[in-house]
Amino acid sequence: MIDKIRQLFRPTKDIVPAAIPAGERVYAIGDIHGCHDLFAKVVNAIEEDDAARGEADTTIILLGDLIDRGPDSAAVIEMARDLLSRRKVRILGGNHEEMFLLSFYKINAFKNFLRIGGSETVLSYDIDRDSFRAADMEQAHQMMIEAVPVADREFLHDFEKMIRIGDYLFVHAGINPENPIDDQKSHDCRWIREPFLSHKDDYGCVVVHGHTVTDEAVFRSNRIGIDTGAFMSGKLTAIGLEGSERWLIEAQEEDGEIETFARAA
Repeated sequence: MIDKIRQLFRPTKDIVPAAIPAGERVYAIGDIHGCHDLFAKVVNAIEEDDAARGEADTTIILLGDLIDRGPDSAAVIEMARDLLSRRKVRILGGNHEEMFLLSFYKINAFKNFLRIGGSETVLSYDIDRDSFRAADMEQAHQMMIEAVPVADREFLHDFEKMIRIGDYLFVHAGINPENPIDDQKSHDCRWIREPFLSHKDDYGCVVVHGHTVTDEAVFRSNRIGIDTGAFMSGKLTAIGLEGSERWLIEAQEEDGEIETFARAA
């Protein structure tokens, strides 16, 4: 399948100037949610885009929620680990990673995890689907514990809370406007919506986040949201940043095929 790269432009009048330090380039990928095929396409498009733009100190940031809801969480984790082994990659912990890790230790957390798309994550490992569906809660819990490698749990546990590069702050869900950036709580960084989403004042940086699903990437003076609901929309969005320039890279599934598009933001 051949990916098509299109250049589309739109005005940026609502965006306050913000910049990545000279010599650096950053790509941030929104919530993947187990959509390995879309993740692979976006990474390939980023590799091509990065090479075409010339030499830079490039960082790829995954904004969290790599898992749940989509069909291939285990494969997404494997690919993220592989990407980390060969590129400069930083990964944020999302609320779904938090719930997954907690579910190994608390049966009630496991029940809640299954309700938010966790069953798809468990079944992406080497577990018989029919046996898992037929098991009671304690049995299903034990099946998950036995099937998920400790290495995967340790990998998820090491994900970061927030990342600051130049005038941008990268975080999974957002930040609490009532607290200084250095005093943000992990729960807010992974779960918050309001009052973050409607806050209009300057944070002293532009916050790049996922967590809240929108049809298109959202640009505000103080934040950029790039969770376009890959698991339900078939669209995974990434943003590229260099100097004061911004552009989007998206993989979109339609009629069983995936195309990638690049456009100015």
